[in-house]
Amino acid sequence: MEETKKGQNREMTPGRRKRIDRLKKMIVRAVVLMILLPTTGCIILGIKLHRARQYAESMEWQIYFLEGALQDSVDATDRAEALLRINEELRQSAGASGRTAPPADAEEAAGEEAASGTEDTRKVYLTFDDGPSIYTEEILDILAQYNVKATFFVTGKGKEGYGDVYRRIVDEGHTLGMHSYSHEYGNIYASLENFQKDLETLRNFLYNETGVVSHFYRFPGGSSNNVSRTDIREITAYLKAMDIEYFDWNVSAGDATSVYLNSGQIVNRVMNQVPSHRVAMVLLHDAADKHSTVEALPKLIEEIQELEDTEIVPITKETMLIQHVANE
Repeated sequence: MEETKKGQNREMTPGRRKRIDRLKKMIVRAVVLMILLPTTGCIILGIKLHRARQYAESMEWQIYFLEGALQDSVDATDRAEALLRINEELRQSAGASGRTAPPADAEEAAGEEAASGTEDTRKVYLTFDDGPSIYTEEILDILAQYNVKATFFVTGKGKEGYGDVYRRIVDEGHTLGMHSYSHEYGNIYASLENFQKDLETLRNFLYNETGVVSHFYRFPGGSSNNVSRTDIREITAYLKAMDIEYFDWNVSAGDATSVYLNSGQIVNRVMNQVPSHRVAMVLLHDAADKHSTVEALPKLIEEIQELEDTEIVPITKETMLIQHVANE
């Protein structure tokens, strides 16, 4: 027995031990790979299937909205015409409240003058959608530093404690616009009634917070969005009847896309577009994931101010309408 053990010990040389250890490691690695490869493949496949489902659901949702819009088109046109008639009656009676609406031909002439570039001064409107956010006060600080007034198309954030921010926007001379209370496309665009309810909720909320009745609106996704189940002309007619003007944009910073843009890219995108407009309505975003927009703001203001015969102003009742889907 002792001789057998001695023989085994003599046979277990250092070289043999190394070969055995290498073999063990190779076996362990092979087992690990056999486990990891199928698992990783399943995970990747699961992610792709999840994204495919999301895309399919999104397409189904848009098709649902578009089909609904087609089905409701006749009724929508009738209601839009009725709302426009109501708006015309309000315009005719505006003198009783001390306000007179400019005649249509005057508005058209003003728009043609601005479009043809005969005005001496280019007007640039910096507009911020989706706020307030954790960066709004930083934006307001920058605007104050440059003595610039802007327009904030805000949403309703009553539970987030932004009351002081809404009031600061107004107190510092900026224009307070509306961008829907909930910003939930599926809800606000499902019907005219849903849109009205959301708008009234936001307008009342802002009045309670600031004492200001807002007369300006920007559609989430713009008036040319392709998800609204309700004919957008019906909604714009309702806005006119409520003495609310809506504004889209003709200059976009591109900061709302899923592709990240740094501050320099944002400045370049805006400045590549502004010089071609006598009235430049610049779309920017005030959101918790848009700090590069905040970082771009000082440089953007400086470059705009360097343009000849150019001023940065807030939206007012006299501002030329920039609309993707014009009121009919």
